[in-house]
Amino acid sequence: MILYFLAFVGGVLTIVSPCILPVLPFVFSRADQPFRRSGLPLLVGMAATFAAVAGVATFAGAWIVRANQVGRILAIVIFALMGLALLFPSLAEYLSRPLVRLGGRVQGKSSTENPRVGRSLILGMSTGLLWAPCAGPILGLILTGAALQGPSAHTTFLLLSFSAGAATSLAVALLAGNKVFSLMKKSLGADEWIRRGLGVAVLLGVVAIALGWDTGILSRLSLASTSGFEQRLLDRFRPVAFAKGNEAASAPSVTVKLDNEGPFPSLDGAVKWLNSPPLTREGLKGKVVLIDFWTYSCINCLRSVPYVEAWWEKYKNDGLVVIGVHTPEFAFEKDPANVAKSLTDLKITYPVAVDSNYAIWKAFNNNYWPAHYFIDAQGVIRYHHFGEGEYDESEEVIQQLLREKNAGLKTAGLVQVNAGGAQAAPDFGDVASPETYIGYARLQNYASPQKIRQDGPQVYTAPSRLTVNQWGLAGNWSVSDEHAALVSAPGKIIFRFHARDLHLVLGPGKNGKPVRFRVSIDGTPPGVDHGGDTDEQGAGVVKEYRLYQLVRQKGKVEDRTFEIEFLDPGVQAFAFTFG
Repeated sequence: MILYFLAFVGGVLTIVSPCILPVLPFVFSRADQPFRRSGLPLLVGMAATFAAVAGVATFAGAWIVRANQVGRILAIVIFALMGLALLFPSLAEYLSRPLVRLGGRVQGKSSTENPRVGRSLILGMSTGLLWAPCAGPILGLILTGAALQGPSAHTTFLLLSFSAGAATSLAVALLAGNKVFSLMKKSLGADEWIRRGLGVAVLLGVVAIALGWDTGILSRLSLASTSGFEQRLLDRFRPVAFAKGNEAASAPSVTVKLDNEGPFPSLDGAVKWLNSPPLTREGLKGKVVLIDFWTYSCINCLRSVPYVEAWWEKYKNDGLVVIGVHTPEFAFEKDPANVAKSLTDLKITYPVAVDSNYAIWKAFNNNYWPAHYFIDAQGVIRYHHFGEGEYDESEEVIQQLLREKNAGLKTAGLVQVNAGGAQAAPDFGDVASPETYIGYARLQNYASPQKIRQDGPQVYTAPSRLTVNQWGLAGNWSVSDEHAALVSAPGKIIFRFHARDLHLVLGPGKNGKPVRFRVSIDGTPPGVDHGGDTDEQGAGVVKEYRLYQLVRQKGKVEDRTFEIEFLDPGVQAFAFTFG
């Protein structure tokens, strides 16, 4: 029941989220009509269609992307006609005839008895196709759970809860809008002005969506973002799902409240220990312990590693033990040799448990990368933090736990970290692109014309046009559940993004041979905007499985089209991340 409630709340909060902005003109275009016969059917059609589209997405991810793009085009056409009809009454009369007849059939009545309900329902269904869902944690949790655990009735009802919450908030706004319009009509006699104004608003919304602003510019112009509040709700109730935190660091508090969150779980089950012999909870009694769940291709984890290493170096002689629990996301991260190399590359010196079978992850009932658990000298979990950021608060917790153990301990301020490369602090204020997976298990925003063929080779062509956060393939690729492998060279991946940094998790393929690649931004070499793994001409080589930093913009962050061309076959591409 908690998840249903959270899904409903997440839907309610979309009223102040960027994704709802393009839909509002169409909803308010019904504000001057009776709510029960006009506004309510529109909202019902919108919520039902959105839930249906999102539900089908969990059953057929690649197919629905193309279906949804077709739906968006159809919806744009419908609403363009609607806006013109509001401006020109004669066109409205002509266009309304088939909609009125269809509305009557939908309601099982003649069109003359109840003409508005059917038309509003149909327009609501078009709005549902147009409504691009927010990338908030709650909806992401629902869809990610479906991808990991398979679609189910439970997922369908969660989607219905989310869409019902959104429809509820829109209904409140629509009812309030109705009252406003009624007052305006009584006091000003502004019927014609209202109708034409709504027509202009609808047409402006159509233009914005057709140009892709609903997924790009609007997300940055929004006056409010609810993702932080949603994430706090998730952290409060801790539903079971995989997630990666990316919250920005905030100012330190005076004192962090410590609670009793249960006993120190077992550390048994690691396939190997690195930088240390195997450690046990019994052997760690009397020590303050920091458990850091991470995986070496996770950008959020990589950015937190310098802080964890700095805490280890500063406090290890005062009784702190840091344990990195490396729990893999991708298959290549299960290999202890790959993990060991990452420790060398990242200069990690604290003990690391290779948790390839998720034994320690499950013992902690953990669901996040990165996740930090702070354990006192008596073996009790006193605090946790999910995601990157809030490093000052975390260090303050370490200091409090060490002072509980040794009241006379003196600490000298907080660590100062200035990491470079992919580990540099992100610019969350200008990131409008989400982590995007290339395998079909968690496919989203794929835009090439060809349907993804699962686990088999197919020739793909680049999309003719991309909106922000859409991507596509070009060349002969074989797409598995977690990655795409290039069958024959050359081959490309194209992504329209908005962020300072662009990273891509890559591997050289089964034969291990290096793969050459070339990167471009908006069709030209990156120049000074090249990442740590490319030069100014965009050239680079994939030699190992890891995260590659391909773009680091030095100037103003704008919507850009990224393209990577692989000159040799065999490369495996897993996921885009941004910062």
